[in-house]
Amino acid sequence: MLRLYNTLTRREEPFAPAQGNTIRMYACGPTVYARAHIGNFRTFVCVDVLRRTLKHVCGHEVRQAVNYTDVDDKTIAGAQQAGVPLRAFTDGWIQAFREDAAALGLETPEETPRATDDANLRAMSDLVLALERNGHTYRRDGSIYFRISTLPAYGTLARLDREGMQDGARVDVDEYTKDDPRDFVLWKGERPGEPSWDFGTGPGRPGWHIECSAMALRLLGEPPIDIHAGGVDLIFPHHENEIAQSEGATGKPFARVWVHVEHLFVEHEKMSKSLGNVYTLADVAARGHRRSALRYLLLSAHYRTQLNFTWTGMDQAEEALRRIVDCLARLDEVPPGDAHVPVLEAVAAARQAFQSALEDDVNTAAALAAVFDLVRDVNAAIDARTVSATDAGVVRRAIEDFDRVLGVVGLRQAEDARPPMPVEEIERIVQARQAARQRRDFAAADRIRRELAERGILLEDNPGGTRWKKK
Repeated sequence: MLRLYNTLTRREEPFAPAQGNTIRMYACGPTVYARAHIGNFRTFVCVDVLRRTLKHVCGHEVRQAVNYTDVDDKTIAGAQQAGVPLRAFTDGWIQAFREDAAALGLETPEETPRATDDANLRAMSDLVLALERNGHTYRRDGSIYFRISTLPAYGTLARLDREGMQDGARVDVDEYTKDDPRDFVLWKGERPGEPSWDFGTGPGRPGWHIECSAMALRLLGEPPIDIHAGGVDLIFPHHENEIAQSEGATGKPFARVWVHVEHLFVEHEKMSKSLGNVYTLADVAARGHRRSALRYLLLSAHYRTQLNFTWTGMDQAEEALRRIVDCLARLDEVPPGDAHVPVLEAVAAARQAFQSALEDDVNTAAALAAVFDLVRDVNAAIDARTVSATDAGVVRRAIEDFDRVLGVVGLRQAEDARPPMPVEEIERIVQARQAARQRRDFAAADRIRRELAERGILLEDNPGGTRWKKK
């Protein structure tokens, strides 16, 4: 049975859906004012694997919502600087995120709401008005604030010191100093140059925190939802404020389990523009690495462990993926025959280890170790000529099942199917190299190999001929 670490209770707990077989899960999506960086994508990839684990390991249906924050301080400032309407500005960044998400093999959630959709804005206004009716708010200068003193449980998720809370100290910005609890804005009064809506709260626009609460409740139904996920940096203030808003309005718990993904560091330092280490997928590709290797690296440590991104680590991820793909390629060459018991036992052991790892709080590091134990055993069996085509089918099916969760092998194979130069040209050059070898012009053959490698194509010679693959 799946066990998940719940940030709310600070312990690992058995997990199953509250109702039926469907998991209702919300994950905070990107704020669409710039291209998402690899730190953002660590969270999105880990949540994607949680989703896949729920489906393919646990056998549940999943109804997931991941939002686009397309109205907040940052998006408004970005649109103003670009001199374009807010919706047009955020359209471009939403498209960029979708392209990057597809390149990393993220499954598309069932719901991908935008905060500025009318239905969501109306839901936000309704939630604010419900909070007002329940005595949790006050108005100042056209804005509506949540009074934290009206909710005794405020601060439970983040383990805040209630005695140190500043009752009545208001904050208008969407993000504020960590560990500095204050009454926060729910609805910002109309301001010159900012977009404005009025669905009963008075003219203005939503604060950042109310957006996720309203969209989660509108799209996923009656609380509590099963899982709320996001980066560890969102625990406070964002997720703490989501709980306050949702529970203050409904009188019910907002989410049963809170899952948070730890920080990604770059060369042991926090990502910052001043250090020039805020990398996007395009930056990774410019260094000659593929998206599949980045996805692999982002899964190489447990999601609750801080992960250090390095270019050496990317090289190692590339090599690790090559080992899996090369093992699968070797299986194409094994002879027909009956099954071999040691191979079948190795597959069974790998399947058990893989499932146990994922049921243990989605331990992707241990799951990957199970895959490589199988690759090692299969390669050794191929070397010993104790693998048949029957065994090969069993091994392939196991790795395909593993990859339904991990999503790295299929991504690499799709990349391999798109070589950096036309296939006809590659095959023509490989034939020219074969001709050079036949006339014993090994210098020319080596030169062709090097030139292809520089263009991203690797050659492998074996008794059956020469095989090429993408670098």
